[in-house]
Amino acid sequence: MDKDSGKAFDSRLFKRLLAHTRPYKVTFYGVALAAILLSGFAVLTPILLREIIDGAIKETNPDLLLKLTVAMLVVLLGQVISQLCFNYYANWLGESVIRDVRINLFKKMLGFRMKYFDNSSLGVLVTRAVADMQRIGEIFSQGFFTIVADLLKMAVAAVVMLVFNWKLALLVFALLPIILYATRLFQKAMKGAFTEVRAQVSNLNSFVQERITGMKIVQLFTRERIESEKFREINEKHQNAWLKTVWYNSIFFPVAEIVSSLAVGLIVWYGGLQNVAGITDDIAGTVFAFIMLIEMLFRPLRQIADKFNTLQMGMVAANRVFKILDTDSNIADEGTMVKESVRGDISFKDVRFGYVADEAVLHGISFNVKAGETIAIVGATGAGKSTIINLLNRFYEIWSGTITIDGVDIKDYTLASLRSHIAIVLQDVFLFADTIANNISLKNPKVTLSDIEEAAEAIGIDAFVGSLPGGFTYNVKERGTMLSSGQRQLIAFLRAYVSHPSILVLDEATSSVDTYSEQLIQRATEKITQNRTSIVIAHRLATIKKADKILVMQAGQIVEMGTHKELLKKGGYYSKLYEAQFLAEEVA
Repeated sequence: MDKDSGKAFDSRLFKRLLAHTRPYKVTFYGVALAAILLSGFAVLTPILLREIIDGAIKETNPDLLLKLTVAMLVVLLGQVISQLCFNYYANWLGESVIRDVRINLFKKMLGFRMKYFDNSSLGVLVTRAVADMQRIGEIFSQGFFTIVADLLKMAVAAVVMLVFNWKLALLVFALLPIILYATRLFQKAMKGAFTEVRAQVSNLNSFVQERITGMKIVQLFTRERIESEKFREINEKHQNAWLKTVWYNSIFFPVAEIVSSLAVGLIVWYGGLQNVAGITDDIAGTVFAFIMLIEMLFRPLRQIADKFNTLQMGMVAANRVFKILDTDSNIADEGTMVKESVRGDISFKDVRFGYVADEAVLHGISFNVKAGETIAIVGATGAGKSTIINLLNRFYEIWSGTITIDGVDIKDYTLASLRSHIAIVLQDVFLFADTIANNISLKNPKVTLSDIEEAAEAIGIDAFVGSLPGGFTYNVKERGTMLSSGQRQLIAFLRAYVSHPSILVLDEATSSVDTYSEQLIQRATEKITQNRTSIVIAHRLATIKKADKILVMQAGQIVEMGTHKELLKKGGYYSKLYEAQFLAEEVA
């Protein structure tokens, strides 16, 4: 659970939220004006009612009764219009604020290092960007302005009570400490309860997200009963967190209702005694007015407590969202060099790196790749092959050493310029729930459909795309589930090819595909690697025989380097790997 401030109301956090309303000053002040008008119109109603009873009705003055009745209708109309403007524009302001904050949050997450996502729950991040954002919007639409409007209404009602009859007003005010104390206790209790609720919502979202994503593994290993039991436990915690808020509400609101009813009873009793005793004979209208004013004084207190719940939930959500916005996990994009094209010379010099502090993955590796060369990187799982690619793209920052492209340190390039010259085809291809054309172009306006069609024909996969319903307009659904792994690989090759990269990376691109797709991929590979620097990572050593240079890695170090024939002659680690794989394929 996140450690949120124990304060019932964090003024510093609220000021930060208010800063997001600055672009909408006119709307903000308009809503504030509507809140003031609401309190004014609300108080005018009991005032007019008192005059109707003690003036027009008692004095049997029909003209005055008509005028006061028309005035009351005008007041009610003004109240309706003010309420309409208040509700609409308060919600509009809230939605505008969460739109802006959500955009800022998404931009922030787009720039995070991969390490941040390695250590963060996907479900929690989704909760922050969706559910928590809605809670922030409710601060303005249902929390802050409503509380301000109710406080104004209470203040005006109290003043009117004192003007009408200070003795009756003191009777009512004597009960206020009880409900104020109850409200304070209620707010404190709800603060902790809502913090727990948000934590349990995040846990629930995270659990469901992971299990749905990994449903194949759940079913394959018959984990349905176990996962169902885990979900029941998490769901019960979520239920109990919400029930705690229900329990606090169940205690507070009856108490507030009893105090309000007690105040009405005291007013009727005391006013009746004064009338019977003959102390005053114009008490009837005042008593009726007080009954309405008591509702205006006590009901907002109950509503304020309820709206304060909304405000607190929004503050808890804002605290969590701002923690992400304040996270310093971005790759330092301080380079200034922007190049339209690069030759593709790559150099690693004594590069050391690890994903976890004090646990190095690469132990000072060095190698050079000339422009237009194809090099292959081989080695056992965990040797550090994919790490080299991650560092080349600056997904992670190296501990020491230098990485250069065309003799320029990659830190001197802007991130956008650096990555625009590199295209990667991964083993696990990610496709969006969109058309094939959009998954290839990634909606880059510079890449037209005709460009995609020409590229598909050039690398020999146009027939495959043409066999799909709708061709390039075929929707592959979420994560490309409508395609086989081999077909997804072909789409990834086409995506890389149309970006015209100077440096191409194929990371296990031919792994786990069918024979037909592998043949298409091999032809596509030959076409796409022509005249450009290419780095091929592969377990199947037969696919890299034509590489200009092969780097053999073991435990984060380059243990051998050379061509396929040279390495076989050495009879070293590569030779053993090749023989073992060749024998395995023969047996198969």
